[in-house]
Amino acid sequence: MTTTVVHLLRHGEVHNPAGVLYGRLPGYRLSAAGEAMAVAAAEWFRGRDVAHLVSSPMERARQTIRPLAEATGLEVAVDERIIEAGNAFEGTVVGRGGGVFRAPRNWWKLRNPVQPSWGEPYVEIAARMIAAVEAARDAARGHEAVLVSHQLPIWTTRLHVEGRRFAHDPRRRECSLASVTSLTYEDDRFVGVSYAEPAGATDPDAVPGA
Repeated sequence: MTTTVVHLLRHGEVHNPAGVLYGRLPGYRLSAAGEAMAVAAAEWFRGRDVAHLVSSPMERARQTIRPLAEATGLEVAVDERIIEAGNAFEGTVVGRGGGVFRAPRNWWKLRNPVQPSWGEPYVEIAARMIAAVEAARDAARGHEAVLVSHQLPIWTTRLHVEGRRFAHDPRRRECSLASVTSLTYEDDRFVGVSYAEPAGATDPDAVPGA
């Protein structure tokens, strides 16, 4: 059997002092701390058999993969399938007092947490992410691939491969900033997942807009 590992690397901390749920909005880049996280992640991969790099099209993801690309000399492919999840509250401040959740005009968007009704359905996130993961697995066959994506797409992928329900409490996601969720395959068969935090753990409530 041929062993291939696909690593899902979450981007580093974003400069977002207003606490906006930035989603797919342009103009949100890494903070100084986020740039340090990207360097820490690249160092974590030192000595590993990385043969393929892929990034979400978002600026923060491209910035996060840059130190690893420089260290390995590999070109970075951009894959739209690993972009941030769509969200109806994009551009709003949701973490300070929960104003958007208390406003009656938003209640219809919150009607179905299983889908979820306020954003891109989990099943669609999982489908596009798995397609991208399998493409990277094939490109790096017998080696390792690194895909820089975003918290919800990465966590949804993990729920899918582990056969767990998609509906969940966002505060309980095991997916810190610049964390690595690694999927191991024997040939085309998924055999296990592991998790690491090269830049340390981050408190979800302390990350504005995440």
